[in-house]
Amino acid sequence: MSDVWTERRHGEDKNRRNDHRSPFQRDRARILHSAAFRRLQAKTQVHSVGMNDFYRTRLTHSLEVSQIGTGIAAQLKLKHPEHHTLLDSTSLLESLCLAHDIGHPPFGHGGEVALNYMMRDHGGFEGNGQTFRILARLEPYTLNYGMNLCRRTLLGILKYPALYSHLKSPTPALEISNYRQLRPSQWPAVKGIFNDDADILDWVLDPLSNQDKQHFIACQKLTKSTHLRTLHKSFDCSIMELADDIAYAVHDLEDAIVMGIVSQSQWQLDVVDQLKTSKDEWVRHEFTHIYKKLFSSQHHLRKDAIGTLVNGFVTAIAIVEDERFEEPLLRCNAKLEPEFAIALEVLKQFVLKYVVRKPEIQMLEYKGQQIVMELFEAFASDPERLLPANTQERWRQSIESGSNSHRVIADYISGMTDEFASRLHQHLFSPKSGSMVEFGRE
Repeated sequence: MSDVWTERRHGEDKNRRNDHRSPFQRDRARILHSAAFRRLQAKTQVHSVGMNDFYRTRLTHSLEVSQIGTGIAAQLKLKHPEHHTLLDSTSLLESLCLAHDIGHPPFGHGGEVALNYMMRDHGGFEGNGQTFRILARLEPYTLNYGMNLCRRTLLGILKYPALYSHLKSPTPALEISNYRQLRPSQWPAVKGIFNDDADILDWVLDPLSNQDKQHFIACQKLTKSTHLRTLHKSFDCSIMELADDIAYAVHDLEDAIVMGIVSQSQWQLDVVDQLKTSKDEWVRHEFTHIYKKLFSSQHHLRKDAIGTLVNGFVTAIAIVEDERFEEPLLRCNAKLEPEFAIALEVLKQFVLKYVVRKPEIQMLEYKGQQIVMELFEAFASDPERLLPANTQERWRQSIESGSNSHRVIADYISGMTDEFASRLHQHLFSPKSGSMVEFGRE
């Protein structure tokens, strides 16, 4: 692997005594010790933070994704020894999996919808784009280069490797007259990198040939009403995304079962009936019979079933090659076997239908959506009065340089935890709120 992929935007010469860590081990340490990573412990995954200390937060989800990601890598090393050079760093995959949700705002999808709407005339907002921005620009490990991670780490975090302006649909979204009327389905986010970070994206993709670069950022329209969507991911990103999907489908399913949100009859109708005719024997058998353990009142049996499902998906992943790419990091991708890909999609749709779209969950998202929009409106009305001192300085610098000052406000709000945003909103808009001395976070 070329040394170009371990380069950093800002050169480093820390001269730390006896530090023999690899570049990717250093990246992992920077992510683990960052404030942005710690805040994931107080951000909603599916169920609201504080509902119960058992349910998953963005932090525990990210830890599980990391575990699954390294498991995928271990399997691929055995299956594809010819690609051992692509899989020589567990720390790299851990870094990507730990960081993949670091840019998601408070209140889950509700917060993302709210910020995207408030930024509709200023470059939009999307969680994956914000993750890239935090890692490469915002997190104060350095003055101007974020965590100053390796080029390959930043390539691996690019789930949608094209700019907002390249992907945005020219068809205007449906305007609303009041915040309360905002429907997420009518304001889908552009899944890509913010134009404000075009210089960083250019640096990450610089080692690629022009042919590879153009093919990598290629996109297509999925439906008439949506934005364009990129088609390709790097090898490392493909592993991270599979690990994320498995954790979402299987571990969030576990939360739903424990909470009593889903029943055996729903499982039979929406999962078993769809997979009992699978062309894969393991899928047919396990998904037909595993409900006995999944819905058991005995905790150890349920955990065994969850482990079985995760293992089934992890061991059904292989490396496929796209010969149109020259660069090995783009030519190779991790893919699920077709029947397992169908099974994973069935599980994801099951969680979406019975958990994510559950009215009680949607009410919490809607509430968070309103909080975020009202906070944004307040800060945008008088930034030099209401923003914290350091954020005010960033806002003034953006005005002086002619850059996007609204992005500074989006950065500030997206970094909040659910609880911080709720208390700040209460302080601004409730006549009974107390002192704000404790709200001095920048």
